[in-house]
Amino acid sequence: MPPVVSLASLPGPPAWPVVGNLPQLGMSSMHERLQAWAHVHGPAYRVRLGPRDALVVTRAGVIAGLLRDRPAGWSRLRSMQRAIQEIGGGGVFSAEGDDWRRQRKLVMAAFDPGHLKRYFVSLARVAQRLRGVLSAAATSGEPVDLQRVLMRFTVDVTAGLAFGIDVNTQENAENAVQAHLDKVFPMLMRRIFAPVPWWRYVRLPSDREFDRHLVALHALVAGFIGDARERMAREPTLREHPSNLLEALIAARDDEGQPLSEQALVGNVLTVLLAGEDTTANTLCWTLYLLHAHRACWQELVAQVDAALEGTDVPLDFETARQLSVAEECVNEAMRLHPVAPLLLLQCNGDTQVEGVHLPRGTVVICVMRAEAVDPRLAADAAQFNPRRWRGAATAFPAHGDEGQRQLLKSSMPFGAGPRLCPGRYLAMLEMKMVLATIARNFELVEVRTPDGAPPRERLAFTMYPQGLQMRLAHRGAGPGRHR
Repeated sequence: MPPVVSLASLPGPPAWPVVGNLPQLGMSSMHERLQAWAHVHGPAYRVRLGPRDALVVTRAGVIAGLLRDRPAGWSRLRSMQRAIQEIGGGGVFSAEGDDWRRQRKLVMAAFDPGHLKRYFVSLARVAQRLRGVLSAAATSGEPVDLQRVLMRFTVDVTAGLAFGIDVNTQENAENAVQAHLDKVFPMLMRRIFAPVPWWRYVRLPSDREFDRHLVALHALVAGFIGDARERMAREPTLREHPSNLLEALIAARDDEGQPLSEQALVGNVLTVLLAGEDTTANTLCWTLYLLHAHRACWQELVAQVDAALEGTDVPLDFETARQLSVAEECVNEAMRLHPVAPLLLLQCNGDTQVEGVHLPRGTVVICVMRAEAVDPRLAADAAQFNPRRWRGAATAFPAHGDEGQRQLLKSSMPFGAGPRLCPGRYLAMLEMKMVLATIARNFELVEVRTPDGAPPRERLAFTMYPQGLQMRLAHRGAGPGRHR
C-alpha cells in the first residue's frame, strides 16, 4: 500500500496570503474552476479556503464512499450549517446526528410514492395552470423567462403537497412567496464562503434588504403553520392521519412524547420550500435547452407523450406520468451533464484518510460531482446529450451497456448517495415529467436560448442554473392522435 501523506504535501493551485484560493475560485463559477484544476493537479488535490487547506476529490467511487459514511463520519460544512441556521432554516437539510435521523423519517414519509399518488389530482391542477400560462405566451409569440416560470410551478407543487396550501404563484406574478424565496440562495452562497462573517458585526445595505425579505418569509411560514394548526384543531383525525408533511410534523412526537421544536418545524418548512424551488426548476431549464438542441430526442418524447395521453392535455393519473420513460431518460441525461448540485462540501467528524491522505478532524473535503460523469476516458461520447444511454438502466443497471457506459451512469449522483439521499427525489422526477409532458403535448418548442444566442453560462448560487434562458413556444396543430 502507498504511504499515507499529509494534505499539505498534495499539489494544488498557488494560493494568496490570508484568503487562499478564494479569489481565484469566484463564487458563481467555483464548480467549473475546481473541475478544471483536477485536470492539472489530479483527482485529489489541495486548495486553500482562507487560512485552511481543503481536499478536493473527483473520483465518483470515493465520493460515494464518503456519502455512505454519513452522518457518522461526515457532516455538512460547518459554515453552511451556521448560515442556514442563522436564517431559521434548521430543518432536515442542515440537521446532523440523532436530530437528522428523527426528522428524516418524517420527511421521507411525506414524499413517498404513495403520498405522491394521493396528491396527484392537485399536481395535475398545477400542471393545467402551467399550460394556461404557456398558452398565453404561445398566443402572444413572446418568449418567457424559463427559470422564473418553472420556479413558480415548483413552488406551487411543493406548497400544495407539503403544506396543503394553494399559493398559485403561476397566475399571481406578484406572489410574496416567490419574491422572497428568490433572495435566499444568493446570500447563503456569499455567507458560506465568506472569509470573515461580516454580517454578524456590520449590516451592509444588502444584509438589511435580505433581513426584510427574511422577516416577510418567516411571517408567511408562520401563517402556513397557523393555518395547519387550526385545520387540525377542527379535524382531530388529522393528528393520527395527517394529509401532508406540515401536519405530520406538527403531530410528530419523539420517543419521550415531545413535539418537534418550533425551530425545527419552521426550519423544515423553509427547507422544503427552498429545496423544492431551485433544484427542480433549474434541472428542467437544462433539460428543455438540451431537448431543443437535439430535435430527434424531442420528437421521441412527443411521440411517447401523445401515445400515453390520448385525449388529454396533461397527465391526469399517477401511473400515466410514472410510465413516461423517455422523459425520465432525458432528465437523467440532463442531470448528468449539468447537475444543479455540482459540489458537495463535507467535514470529517474525526481523524480519517481519504485517497491516501491523512485528514485531521474538521478538515473540509470538496466533492466535485460531475468530473467522472463526463469523462471521455470512460466513454467517447461522454460530453454528448444521449438520453438513450439510460434505457434499461433502472431495471438492469449492472448489465447495462459496456463497462465505460456503466461507470458513466454510476458516476452521476444528482440526488446524492448514501443515507442522506435526497428525500424529495420522487417528487422532483414526477414534477419534471409533468412539465415535459405538458409542453410536449400542447406546444411546439420554437426556441430555448439566451438573448444573444450564445450557449447559456453555468452560474452557481448555492444551486447551479443556466443564465438567461428564454423559451418561445407555438401551439401545436391538430394531427393524428392529437387532441385539441
